[in-house]
Amino acid sequence: MANNIPAQDVVKRAFAMPFHSPAYPPFPDTFLDRASLTVTYRSDLDKVAALVPEPLTVTEPVVSIAFLFMRAPKLGDYYEVAQSIRTELDGEQILFRPSMYAESVAAIMDGREILGLPKKYGQPMLRLVNDTLLGTLEYGGSLVARATMGYGYEEMDREKAKEAAGAPGVVLKIIPHVDGKPRILELVRFAYENVTVKDAYTGPGTLELFPHALAPLAELPVREILSVTHTVSDVTLQWGEVVHDYLA
Repeated sequence: MANNIPAQDVVKRAFAMPFHSPAYPPFPDTFLDRASLTVTYRSDLDKVAALVPEPLTVTEPVVSIAFLFMRAPKLGDYYEVAQSIRTELDGEQILFRPSMYAESVAAIMDGREILGLPKKYGQPMLRLVNDTLLGTLEYGGSLVARATMGYGYEEMDREKAKEAAGAPGVVLKIIPHVDGKPRILELVRFAYENVTVKDAYTGPGTLELFPHALAPLAELPVREILSVTHTVSDVTLQWGEVVHDYLA
């Protein structure tokens, strides 16, 4: 009679599914030469607040859309888009992420299962076209977002760029139970460490958002662009911390 895997070995070895061939490598994740085109803008307070769960609070309707090229030694190269809202939690300014889009299945599962990053499969892109840095997001065959920036227009302060790259974030992690009800329902705080900024620029830019039923970035309309930045940096995404448990 063949021997099964001992239960203690299952507990010791398990970190992701499938057990025998996990969909992604062990955490944490390091990103090298991570390029980012980030547009920060003012939107409508009522529409922004409608996306933010308590106990987070919103005082200003400030939103950011980041178009990213991720070079991850353990996950491979891929493009990503992250939507963030400026919020506060217990007096700390923290960025709440309502939605993210990536083209890498491993990166989507890694982010969702470990930290609860709200990633869906999409077709983001970030590229240089002559003198213009262009970021786009397509979802379900439709253009959802498009940003432009004058390339290398004006150098920005490296310390400010480092602070922005390492700014803490928070997500609403939802893991369902086998009966369909939430098994895990938490606010998870995360942060980037070992931040090294290699390039940092600011300059003129634009952001267009287009309605989509399943990628509703346009529900937070652009009223005023506050800043447009382009950075290249090395960062490490560390383990998260549960800061609020809705089921406790």
